[in-house]
Amino acid sequence: MTDRTRRTAATTTANHAPCPRRKIFHVRATERAISAGLADMRSFLEASGLDADACGTAEIVLAEALNNIAEHAFAMTTAGTISVTLAPGQRTLTAQIVDTGAALPGLGPPAGQLPPFGATTSSLPEGGFGWFLIQTLTECLRYKRHDEQNHLCLRFAFSSSAPEKV
Repeated sequence: MTDRTRRTAATTTANHAPCPRRKIFHVRATERAISAGLADMRSFLEASGLDADACGTAEIVLAEALNNIAEHAFAMTTAGTISVTLAPGQRTLTAQIVDTGAALPGLGPPAGQLPPFGATTSSLPEGGFGWFLIQTLTECLRYKRHDEQNHLCLRFAFSSSAPEKV
């Protein structure tokens, strides 16, 4: 099998319809639209050949990022639109997220550390876990503010789920 054949075979779904290697999603920054957009993104990733674990990890991170944008970047305005470009590889995924909301404080992502835990369940923090999850579950995270837009690039490297041969 040639490299070209392998590449083509990897981009074909079970019904033999070609699956694009990159897709752009435009999602309104509302809870309902984000939920629907995440379902569409997961379907695309599954059709691209990523396994269930990889799709689940990507969905968690994308949900955190998109909900943060809706809640914080567009907090002072009516909901805007978020552009998400997904480029899956064989065991990788690059997600480019662009929005026109407010910039991240300090023009960079938070440290991604867990919030302090209280002694009782009632004193557990309500938030503060999102950036920790995003930074823990991605291989690379880059943020920049350019032309009144936020650009967040997330790169995932998924391990093989194939059992080891002994």
